[in-house]
Amino acid sequence: MKVSRYCVFETALKSTRRHENPLWDCEAVADFTGPSGKIVSVKAFWDGASVWRIRFSPDEIGRWKWVTRCISGNDPGLHGRKGVFDCVAYRGGNPVYRDGPLKLSDNCRHIVHSNGKPFFWLGDTAWNGVIRGNDRNWKRYLELRAKQKFNIVQFVCCHWRGDAFDEAGEKACGEEHPIRINPSFFQRLDKRVAMINENGLYAAPVVLWSLLKTDVGYKLPEEDATRLAAYIVSRYDAHQLVWLLGGDGRYQDIGIERWKRIGRSVFSTGHDRLAALHPCGLSWIGEEFRKEKWFDIIGYQSGHGDHEKDLDWLVKGPPATGWKRKPPLPVINLEPNYENAHGYKHKTVFNDFHVRRAAYWSLLVSPTAGLTYGHDAIWNWNFKTGPSEGHDNWHDRRVPPWHTGLETPGIRSMTVMRSIFDRLPWTSLMPDQGILGKQPGQKNPEAFVAVAKAADGTLVIYSPKGGEVRLKAGRKISGPLRLVDPRTGKVSKVIDKVGRTIGFPDGRDWLAVCGKGWKTSKR
Repeated sequence: MKVSRYCVFETALKSTRRHENPLWDCEAVADFTGPSGKIVSVKAFWDGASVWRIRFSPDEIGRWKWVTRCISGNDPGLHGRKGVFDCVAYRGGNPVYRDGPLKLSDNCRHIVHSNGKPFFWLGDTAWNGVIRGNDRNWKRYLELRAKQKFNIVQFVCCHWRGDAFDEAGEKACGEEHPIRINPSFFQRLDKRVAMINENGLYAAPVVLWSLLKTDVGYKLPEEDATRLAAYIVSRYDAHQLVWLLGGDGRYQDIGIERWKRIGRSVFSTGHDRLAALHPCGLSWIGEEFRKEKWFDIIGYQSGHGDHEKDLDWLVKGPPATGWKRKPPLPVINLEPNYENAHGYKHKTVFNDFHVRRAAYWSLLVSPTAGLTYGHDAIWNWNFKTGPSEGHDNWHDRRVPPWHTGLETPGIRSMTVMRSIFDRLPWTSLMPDQGILGKQPGQKNPEAFVAVAKAADGTLVIYSPKGGEVRLKAGRKISGPLRLVDPRTGKVSKVIDKVGRTIGFPDGRDWLAVCGKGWKTSKR
C-alpha cells in the first residue's frame, strides 16, 4: 500500500469483545515507526458496532510499520495487529500536501509550513458549515475561498449552541455521565472535514464550544469533556489542521486549571499539531496559557462591539501590549467583527470598511501573523433568512442565507489584503507606534493609526480616516513612500523622499508603505 506524504493512512480493526460503553471501557493505541526509527503513537477511535479505526499522516518518505496495543479493555481484536505501508512523495499541486503541516517559526512569532515556507493565516469562519452543509455546497464554498486566497477554515465539529442537532436530529454524544459517543454524527462529518484539505485549505476545528452553561465545554464534567475531546482529536488529527480546543470560552470563569489539564491529556499523543483556544470577546488568555507545552497560538476575539471601549481594547489593550511578554507566541485575532453583523452597542451594520479596519489594526498592533475573517451569513449557514439558532435576537432574527456571504466587498478586501502582505516582508513586521509624532487615536479610537516596521526598515502605516499623519522628529524614514488603496491594492502615488508628514486623502482608510520592502510584482 502507498500513501503520499502528509496525506491520510486509514485502517479498520474489529473488536472481539463487547464493550458496554467503548469510550470508557476500552482504549487502543497504534505505534507507527518510520524509516528513520521515529515513533508516533495515535489513538484508535470507536466507529460503531465492533469497528475501530486508526488514522495516521506520515511525514517521512519510506516504509512505515505499525502495531496496535490495547491499553485497557482486554480486547484481542485491538491488540498486536500489525501492518506496513510505503510513504511516497506527493506529486500534485495542493499546497496543503506540498508544503506540509504547520508549525511555529524559529522566533515563535508566526507560523510556517514544515518546509519552512511562511504561512500567513487568513482564516474564514464557518462555524456551522461542516455540520449543516452538504457535500455539494461545502465544496462550492471551499473552492471559492481557496481562489480568494484564504488558507484556513474555522468550524465546530460537535453540537453547540448554534446547532444543537445535526441534519439527522442527532447530537455528537449524550450529556449524562458517563457520556456516550454517537459515531453516526461524526460519520456524517468525516467527508466534509476531509474536503477542507482536499481543496487546498487547512482546518481549524473547535472541539468543545464553551460559552454558555449548556455548551459541552462548560456543562460536561472535566473527565467527560476530556474523553469527548480526545475522541474528536483521535478521529481528525491525521488531517492537516490547527486545533481550537475550546470555542468562545470565558476560560477564567470555567477554570484555567481545568483547561490546562484537558489540553495536557488530549494532546499527549498524536501528530503534534498546533493548538490554541478560541476565547469569548475582549478576553485575553495569553498569560494563563502561554507556558503550556500544548498551547501554540495566542488567539483572541476583538468581537462585534462598536463602542469606543471595544475599539480601545484592540488597539491599546492586550493585543497591543501582551505580545511583548515571554515566551513569545503568534498572536492572532480569531474573531474580529463579522461583515454584515450588527454591533452590540450602536447596532452598526459592519461593512467592508469595518472589516478592513479591524483586520489592519489586528495585523499591525501585534507582530504580524494573520487573522480570521467572518461573515454573518456564512458562519450561521442558514438555508433561508431566519434566526441564528441559539443566539436570541442576533441580526434581528433575520440572518440571510449562507450563499449571500460567498462574494462580498469584505471578502474582496481580504483577498486584496493578502496580496498586499504577500508583497511585504511581513514575517518581520513589529509594532512601532513610537514613530508617530501624534496619535490621532488618543482622543478618538476610530482614528487610531497603526504602524509596524520590518527588519529591513520597511514601514507600514494604516490610517482608517485618511488625513495627515505626523512622524516623530529625529526618526529617519526610508523612501520611497507608496500610498496603497486597501480596497483595490493599487498604488496611487509614489514619493521618493519621506518628510515628517504623510498626507492621505481624507475620509477613507489608506495604507502607506515606506521603504524598499515592497515587491513590485505579486508572488
